Amino acid sequence: MCGIFAYLNYMTPKSRAEVLELLVNGLKRLEYRGYDSTGVAIDGPNPKDIVMIKSVGKVKVLEDAIAKSCTGKEFEEPITTHVGISHTRWATHGVPCERNSHPQRSDFDNSFVVVHNGIITNYKDVKTYLETRGYEFESDTDTEVIAKLVHHLWKKHPGYSFRELVEQAIQQLEGAFAIALKSKYFPGECVASRRGSPLLVGIKTKTRLATDHIPILYGKDDKKQQSEQVLPRSESTSEFLPMEQKEVEYFFASDASAVIEHTNRVIYLEDDDVAAVRDGGLSIHRLKKSTDDPHAREITTLKMEIQQIMKGNYDYFMLKEIFEQPESVVNTMRGRVRFDTNTIVLGGIKDYIPEIKRCRRLMLIGCGTSYHSAVATRQLLEELTELPVMIELASDFLDRNTPIFRDDVCFFISQSGETADTLMALRYCKQRGALIVGITNTVGSSICRESHCGVHINAGPEIGVASTKAYTSQFISLVMFGLVMSEDRLSLQQRRLEIIQGLSKLADQIREVLKLDSKVQELAKDLYQHKSLLIMGRGYNFATCMEGALKVKELTYMHSEGIMAGELKHGPLALIDDSMPVLMIVLRDPVYVKCMNALQQVTSRKGCPIIICEQGDEETKAFCSRSLEIPRTVDCLQGILTVIPMQLLSYHIAVLRGCDVDCPRNLAKSVTVE
Repeated sequence: MCGIFAYLNYMTPKSRAEVLELLVNGLKRLEYRGYDSTGVAIDGPNPKDIVMIKSVGKVKVLEDAIAKSCTGKEFEEPITTHVGISHTRWATHGVPCERNSHPQRSDFDNSFVVVHNGIITNYKDVKTYLETRGYEFESDTDTEVIAKLVHHLWKKHPGYSFRELVEQAIQQLEGAFAIALKSKYFPGECVASRRGSPLLVGIKTKTRLATDHIPILYGKDDKKQQSEQVLPRSESTSEFLPMEQKEVEYFFASDASAVIEHTNRVIYLEDDDVAAVRDGGLSIHRLKKSTDDPHAREITTLKMEIQQIMKGNYDYFMLKEIFEQPESVVNTMRGRVRFDTNTIVLGGIKDYIPEIKRCRRLMLIGCGTSYHSAVATRQLLEELTELPVMIELASDFLDRNTPIFRDDVCFFISQSGETADTLMALRYCKQRGALIVGITNTVGSSICRESHCGVHINAGPEIGVASTKAYTSQFISLVMFGLVMSEDRLSLQQRRLEIIQGLSKLADQIREVLKLDSKVQELAKDLYQHKSLLIMGRGYNFATCMEGALKVKELTYMHSEGIMAGELKHGPLALIDDSMPVLMIVLRDPVYVKCMNALQQVTSRKGCPIIICEQGDEETKAFCSRSLEIPRTVDCLQGILTVIPMQLLSYHIAVLRGCDVDCPRNLAKSVTVE
């Protein structure tokens, strides 16, 4: 949801054309987050000018606009120091149009320009305040108040540094944001900050850094720092990045995928951090010091490879990610499931297992696909832990002011680790003394950092907006947790062994299911012109129904509903006729007889269901003319195999309907606002 990419080169000659190309490529890496308009701002040929180019639509439209307007010798000449900022916007305040696109500016002279992710909740009050002081607004966005507020403070406090102006401004703002600013009055400087929305700083140097930590500075040292900032870099204090570098490049981005092709050295900013680059030096400030604040921010080395965020030979990222699942599930289990000894080790929560075993209840909290992974594993967790397991949608959880106790253990599940509702629920539970366990796919994310312990699902980068491999990896992570919790239960040893053996075969079984791709494509040709699709199942496969229906809605814009088969006679049966497409999951598990009952109810009402069943199950196939057969596995792992045909089906229907598979309309990969 929205994307920031900013670039600063210090004593590293680059032409404006090269900077623009770099900014555009950075935005392309962030396209998967969801957006409807784009923009860039760079220094113009006149040092006192800032050139802004904005457009509605895809990054390619912006790229074409740049090619038309940014030509001439002045754009080809190298300059040693330069700041450029860029943005992909997902509309919240104001419709998608050029005047609402980012960057937003302070005045007609582009004195201060800003790119912003998130929502400023008190923007109307700030806007009214600024209007009484003569400012005229030209957009419908909440973002514009940031640039104008900084400009107002600059006029009021002409001696303030750029960083101090931004610090003063963000103290007046409420809501969630990540921002990056540049100014014609502070050439070669960039200031960025975050509160509730992700932002990182990438660092690229020609020689190795002298340290892996950047000291944190606080407001009380401002006067001392002001006197030292004007000194040459060689005489400066630890405010600046402590290294002996003459050439350095900085990247500010919402996501590591935008910087990995340039550097693997990044700093993840925390809420209310203010990162400022001046004279090639980086400083990180905080407005207030709290008791649990560290003394420095660590420079993290990313493990991601550039190949992981490329499509390769696939037409879409989503298709690539579906077919990566044999490898991604193995990566989730690697180093954790020891098949030779039938043991499980989860290093991220190992020290907390005794405390978790003493808890009153487990709560699994998430949104969308992450919520469905909780639904999929709830039954198994109740069986293996013998604890009450509650599953909650994060948004509803907050609306209810849910009672939370000190002996609760709360799992927060999020692919990005930045989902706003889930993060707010985490903080709510943490304040009330619960133990917080994060289940995320993103090292350094907010949920990852704010949890007491957790499990990194190791699914690898997921670019497609519709989650696929993250779902199966979340599923397996929760299964592994259940196995760890039951390792000392003698009565459950046979069950644990059965599940571990099932996990050992999972990658090969997923490859078998993926061979159904051409058959699923043929089914899609029969379904794509329909307006609705019902997906039914129960037991361990009810979550597949919900997740499959979500995928169909996300990708195809077609109505779809996941229905508990046991609820058919309580209403949904009225929808069944000979023209309503129905897909049913009927496997040989403890609820097989009940599922067969539901199947007979559908066929007796002239329904013509498509069946997902086990290989060689002729009895079940006899009730339908179309079926998809999957390998037999232990009941609690069926959901991993049954969801893959649903992922493929939604993909093929979307392609046939001409939908944008990787970037469905109105949706974003990382939902960082409520």
